[in-house]
Parts: sequence; C-alpha cells; structure tokens
Amino acid sequence: MTTMNLVAIAGRLTRDPVVRKTASGVSVADLGVAINEAHKNEAGEATVRTCFVDVTAWGRQAETCGQYLRKGSAVLIEGRLAQDRWEDKSGGRRSRLKVQAGRIQFLDPMGRNGGEDGRGARLESGGDRRPVRPADSRRGPSSNAR
Repeated sequence: MTTMNLVAIAGRLTRDPVVRKTASGVSVADLGVAINEAHKNEAGEATVRTCFVDVTAWGRQAETCGQYLRKGSAVLIEGRLAQDRWEDKSGGRRSRLKVQAGRIQFLDPMGRNGGEDGRGARLESGGDRRPVRPADSRRGPSSNAR
C-alpha cells in the first residue's frame, strides 16, 4: 500500500513567530495558524468554524519567518504531518500533531505585516527562494514573464 503525508493550509498567524536555535545552531520557528471555514449551522445561519494548527519551520526558512511574519500575517504552508510524543509530569503519555513546513508563502499585500520585499513581490520561504509577482489580470496570462 502506498502512503502519502502531505498538508497544505492557508490562514493567519495567531501569534508572532517564536524563533530559537537548537544546540547545534539550527534555527527553529514555531508558528500558530488559524484557518477559518465558513459554513451554515442546522438553523441555516452562516457561522465560522476555526481550526488552530501548530507549524514548525527549520533553518533559513525559520529565520525568514521571524524576520517578516507577525501575528495576523496571511500564509500558505505546504508540509507534512509529524507527531510529537512526550510524558507529562504525572507520567502519562501525551502526543499532538504538528505540521513540519516544507514551504511557506507569505500572502499579505505590500505594507501589511511585513510580508513584502519592498518591491511589491511576495516572499517565499523554502524550496526556491525567488519572489513571486502576482499576475496582472488586465494584461493576460503572460504578465508574469518579465
């Protein structure tokens, strides 16, 4: 049987990123992301359900998150699920699922929450390191080619 561990979420940070270094000097950032889902309840009223997800980013990606992201920043995160396991103070076994980020794209428009590079390009963290320029719908599909 083939298995797959792939997660893609888009939401807003619930707090400023917390960046720290491991004993070996590798940067680690802990992020909290809120994902809102609009739906109708049994009475037919529009309501919003919110899912809170913990995300961990590593290396240069963690440093970039600490530099550019703030509480409320919009992000698109691609990664994988990982399970943390530990024993609590009373000896009970505990676990939780987290997302290990593979790629984080900063989605905020220019001037909001520091998600820009100052030239109007969204910054990506992870994978390739190039800025992503939004397509101008008035100029057609080839407007990104410069």
